[in-house]
Amino acid sequence: MGRPQLLLPLCASVSLLGGLTFGYKLAVISGALLPLQLDFGLSCLEQELLVGSLLLGALLASLVGGVLIDRYGRKQAILGSNAVLLAGSVSLGLAGSLAWLVLGRLVAGFAISLSSMACCIYVAELVGPRQRGVLVSLYEAGITLGILLSYALNYALAGVPGGWRHMFGWAVAPALLQSLSLSCLPAGTTEAAPCRDLIPLQGSEAPKLARPSYSLLDLFRARDNMRGRTVVGLGLVIFQQLTGQPNVLCYASTVFHSVGFRGASSAVLASVGLGAVKVVATLMALGLVDRAGRRALLLAGCALMALSVSGIGLVSLTVPMDSGPGCLAAPNASGPSGLPGDSSLPQRPVTPHPPPTTRQNPGEPGLPASKKIKTLTAPPWPVLGTATPTSPSAPERAALHWAALVCMMVFVSAFSFGFGPVTWLVLSEIYPVEIRGRAFAFCNSFNWATNLLVSLSFLDLIGAIGLSWTFLLYGLTAVLGLGFIYAFVPETKGQSLAEIDQQFQKRRFALSFGPRRRSARIPYTRIEVSAAS
Repeated sequence: MGRPQLLLPLCASVSLLGGLTFGYKLAVISGALLPLQLDFGLSCLEQELLVGSLLLGALLASLVGGVLIDRYGRKQAILGSNAVLLAGSVSLGLAGSLAWLVLGRLVAGFAISLSSMACCIYVAELVGPRQRGVLVSLYEAGITLGILLSYALNYALAGVPGGWRHMFGWAVAPALLQSLSLSCLPAGTTEAAPCRDLIPLQGSEAPKLARPSYSLLDLFRARDNMRGRTVVGLGLVIFQQLTGQPNVLCYASTVFHSVGFRGASSAVLASVGLGAVKVVATLMALGLVDRAGRRALLLAGCALMALSVSGIGLVSLTVPMDSGPGCLAAPNASGPSGLPGDSSLPQRPVTPHPPPTTRQNPGEPGLPASKKIKTLTAPPWPVLGTATPTSPSAPERAALHWAALVCMMVFVSAFSFGFGPVTWLVLSEIYPVEIRGRAFAFCNSFNWATNLLVSLSFLDLIGAIGLSWTFLLYGLTAVLGLGFIYAFVPETKGQSLAEIDQQFQKRRFALSFGPRRRSARIPYTRIEVSAAS
């Protein structure tokens, strides 16, 4: 690079801008969907197709992106994804039909998913162990800022004719800035970089080792404890979704409405207010991830998620609830046709935005189509505070409503300093460099698939056991996740990637049903070398 002193600032900008692009593209549909409905006369099914196409593109990227990242390198994968994002944004900005909108969203989803995986791996490999936690976690901070930025622009452009075209187009700006930062950074670490601070102990006659090669099937084998690493990776991504974090946030506007924020202010506060809470909690994680450690943040976050989501469930048991409508009203038949260049939007009041998506992480998929659509109108979820003969008194109801609001804030905060940033940091650390891209993508595909399963089963689960027991079930899942983290997830703070690799090779929790084979690798240890030598 020529200027080593610029390495950390440039890596920070790559991570932050990558997350900003991801968060913005994930959440921008919340403000663009209503004008698109009016312009194109979209039915409920067409809106679900439009919103879900980004998730489909992201899932496809998680299936094939690992091969691209390992074959062409992390930097080239990020630059390529930014070029694909540019093509998708142009398709969305100039779209004159639903087909072009879906294609643009599909391409954009592929791009942000590929970039999210490559960014975390690239930054983790490029910086030292003392900076790795903060710089990789900056990606999560970028996501939360991107979500807030999308809501701000959605609000500003809500009354502008053809404003949805500008909403989609602005996603290109952070991607271009990220590409500029990447042009000043090296392509990546060399093959020997993971062991540059380690010296072999077998004497000077030890032959030079060839780097091992791995196939995708090795993720399920006992070799180098790859099976144990896969247990950790899959467990983290699956439990972060099974705690119900996409669905709990769908309920945010109802909770805000119940404590007295009526009408449009309810959804605005649910999006902007919770988004601000996410930013603050993520900034806390940045300061603690290399001090308290990854394991401590995961344990604390999961424990608070279990308590808070169970608290919401207990409140809803006390305060009776009713169910609302299941779909949007029919689109305005008299709305414009949505031809290219047609900017004649009917006059309408500003529509509140739905609650923010959660991490989505490289790994944090956005809310599914049905959830995003429903939050644009009257809350489809059960409404707190419905009067019934057995309802508590008014002061008791008010106290319970505020308790639910506090639980919602705690839940959002706990996810944002626990599962949100740390899951993807751990995934970028635990696998050998030769298979890191494919392994990360493999776990990411389960993240998207589990998110889709949890989201699509939400309404059926409510119908079967009720909303209160659904939240209590999420609380139980969080307790199980807490046990999983305690038993299987090691602490990796302050360790080089080579040291983490050795730590996993020595661990005994791998699901091995036969005699454990010793690794063929030469053992390494860190030694101190004086400056005089």
